[in-house]
Amino acid sequence: MLLAAGEGSRLGQPKALVRLGEMTLAERGVSLLRAGGADPVLVVAGAASVALSGVRVVHNPEWRSGMGSSLRVGLGELAGADAAVIALADQPLVGAEAVRRLIAAYFAGASVAVAAYDGQPRNPVLIAAEHWPAVVASATGDIGARPFLRAHPDLVTLVDCTDTGTPTDIDTPADLARVRALHPP
Repeated sequence: MLLAAGEGSRLGQPKALVRLGEMTLAERGVSLLRAGGADPVLVVAGAASVALSGVRVVHNPEWRSGMGSSLRVGLGELAGADAAVIALADQPLVGAEAVRRLIAAYFAGASVAVAAYDGQPRNPVLIAAEHWPAVVASATGDIGARPFLRAHPDLVTLVDCTDTGTPTDIDTPADLARVRALHPP
C-alpha cells in the first residue's frame, strides 16, 4: 500500500504528483512496491487525483486529517490480504530490496517488520492483518502506525535495510532539491 494522499503544504504541491526523473512520486512508490514483490498494490490518494495503470487507487475523503486516515482507508480496502507493506510516496529513494526483506521477514514468522537504517526504525513497514484493527484504532492525525509500533515493541522485527536505499523524506522545496541532487534525471 502506498500512502499518497497529502497536499504537500510545505512543499507547495501534492507530493504524489511531484516529478523525480521520468516518474511522479506516486509512480515511483508503485514501482518500488511491485519490484519488491508486493501484489496487489493499492494507492491511497486524496489531495490530488492519481491515475495509475495496473493498480487500485482509492480516494481518502478525509485526507486533510492526515496520514492516519489514509492508513485506515487503505487497510479497510485490503480485506482478505494476509499482510500489508506500507510505503510513503514522499520517500522515493527507498529501495525495492527493503520491501523484499520485509516480505521475507514475514514469511520467516514476523508479524510486524520495520525497515531499519543504521539501526533506526523507519519506512516501509509490513503489518500482518491480525494487527490491523489495533493499528486502525491508534492511527490518528498525521500519525500512522507509530503509536501501535511503540505500544507493541515485542511484536516488531527490525529488518536492516541500510544498504538498500534511504528513507529521506521530501517535505519542503529544499528536501526536493537534495533528493533531486541524489537522483539526477
